[in-house]
Amino acid sequence: MTHDRDPQPASPGTGARTKRTLVLLSLVALVPIALAVYAYFFQPPAARTNYGELIAAPAPDLGGALEGGNPFGLASTRGRWVMYFASSGACPSTCERALYAMRQARTIQNADAERVVRVWWITDDTAPPDALAAGGERIHLVDPRGNLVLAWPADPDIKAMAQDLKKLLRASQIG
Repeated sequence: MTHDRDPQPASPGTGARTKRTLVLLSLVALVPIALAVYAYFFQPPAARTNYGELIAAPAPDLGGALEGGNPFGLASTRGRWVMYFASSGACPSTCERALYAMRQARTIQNADAERVVRVWWITDDTAPPDALAAGGERIHLVDPRGNLVLAWPADPDIKAMAQDLKKLLRASQIG
């Protein structure tokens, strides 16, 4: 059986367009792989995964009095995680931000929040403002055995701070 029709001739430029499309699709597939290989070998991720600065030292033997006048010492918190911040009773804006960050980071822990104690050490005889009384330059974290573990800036990234705390509480079987 013979056909009287000849096949349709290709329009000019069809071969070039097909090659361009093939090259473009190849690039779309290969560029992410090439970037991943480059990043793996030449841009390794930082080994540090914590936001706060790691500290490996026993906590200082800090003591004082509670708001009602009862004595208080860091040793009385053994068995619990302690976030503390030391500043003047006048509590400048840095202090307010630190106390707020401590409260938020603890609250974010949900059920584990009870494992964490917040302490504000007032370093002078200035009475704190009433709004803050109900509620250093760094926030410190003490583990349940009385060791300094982390220090965060006074105006921290609250989510990153809470993430550090979450990792420690999850990994810790004490406190």
